Amino acid sequence: MEKGLKKQYGLLMAICMVVGTVVGSGVFFKAQAILNTTKGDMPLGILAWIIGGIVMICCVLAFCVMAQQYEKVNGLVDYAEATVGNRYAYFMGWFATTIYTPAMTSVLAWLTARYFLTFLVSVNPDLQLAGDPVTGTETFLLAGFILICVFAINTLSSKLAGKLQISATFIKLIPLLLMAVVGTIYGLSHDITGAPVDASSSMLSANFATGAGNYSPLFGAVVATAFAYEGWILATSINSEIKNSKKNLPIALILGGIIIIAIYLFYYIGIAGGAPVATLMESGTTSAFTTVFGNVLGNILNLFVAVSCLGTLNGLLIGCIRGMYSVAVRGYGPKVDLMKQIDPASGMPSNSCIVGLVIVGAWLVYFYGANLTATPWFGKFSFDSSELPIITIYGLYIPMFINFMRKEKSLPAVKRFVLPALGIIGSAFMVIAAVYSHGYTPYINAKANGEFSCPVLFYLIVFAVIMAIGMLVMNPKKKAK
Repeated sequence: MEKGLKKQYGLLMAICMVVGTVVGSGVFFKAQAILNTTKGDMPLGILAWIIGGIVMICCVLAFCVMAQQYEKVNGLVDYAEATVGNRYAYFMGWFATTIYTPAMTSVLAWLTARYFLTFLVSVNPDLQLAGDPVTGTETFLLAGFILICVFAINTLSSKLAGKLQISATFIKLIPLLLMAVVGTIYGLSHDITGAPVDASSSMLSANFATGAGNYSPLFGAVVATAFAYEGWILATSINSEIKNSKKNLPIALILGGIIIIAIYLFYYIGIAGGAPVATLMESGTTSAFTTVFGNVLGNILNLFVAVSCLGTLNGLLIGCIRGMYSVAVRGYGPKVDLMKQIDPASGMPSNSCIVGLVIVGAWLVYFYGANLTATPWFGKFSFDSSELPIITIYGLYIPMFINFMRKEKSLPAVKRFVLPALGIIGSAFMVIAAVYSHGYTPYINAKANGEFSCPVLFYLIVFAVIMAIGMLVMNPKKKAK
């Protein structure tokens, strides 16, 4: 009898996985991008956060029904297997393991390093860096070091990783809630307005090779919220380790989703009162902390932001390093016997963990070279790996929802038809919005030496190649009866 993963996490950990893997990075990182996309139009930005939240909740509710029905090893892959079939589950697992989860995790490693260096520079202005905390080489190297440290914590002690996740989740709420309340009061008392401004010269806009620029500001802003709202599905990666998973996981998904939307809206409103919109667009939304709370307390809160990103990184990595294991236990993928081994001392799938770290490291190099260098390293294949994978992840959800409606004939109409239909609508919207905002028509990218570019097309080529590799190494192994 094969040894599986232990039931070691309770409802609190499940909620912290949902909240902790979502809140704490995108809300800081993408809030600035949303301001730039909407040119500082705060009401339009708030509408984008609401729409993104509604889409997330629609998908959450649909997956909650699946979580009540199925439980095996990795929720997302389990649901794909139960609704569509074994091979579809394999490709879902392969995609999550090689593209979706590691791409997001790599961005989180960079964000953690970015905000930590921003804190160090703010407390020690004489600190000399080769570049700024956004694009500098130090940020890239520190991101790699942080990634390895978090990996070590997760592989050596899953309980310690769980405690880190819970602690970081509560720590990250401190700066968010303080800014939401105090920033709003500060803005009302100091008459700081959010009039739209020109975003063409902002630092963030200059550093990312995304889109042709001909898209609706609202669509672009909604897609930016998608990264901020992403990560909740990774809570399902530990469903086999959650006690009473069929009850606790749906509760965690719903409560976590509501908490996330409320925090994002209040924080976004709070920063609008914390500093002029032009300042937020140029220097980042965390600049509001020093404006409202002063240099000392403001910089301490910036350190909390770095810890917040660290917690999100930890949550993503928890899902990432289990990827190959979730595929191998089904008898698919390369080196099945090796990938599904559980280390008796740590209780973790060590080989799967190592492969996960290598893949995340590769995506970190890609993200830096494609988005943060003066000239993109990958030419026309340089795209924003923090957002474009949502085109395919939401697209892969749709067949699952359709087949769920077809198969689960014993469920009441609301669970069988209404909630999955909402998931289909939300998923289709996100695919269309992402394609539209990132540019579905070719254009000349001045930053990439005038090369022909079409981010969506070249992302889909990369996606197709990686999935083709997955097909070659599928190697289905018949399980012993």
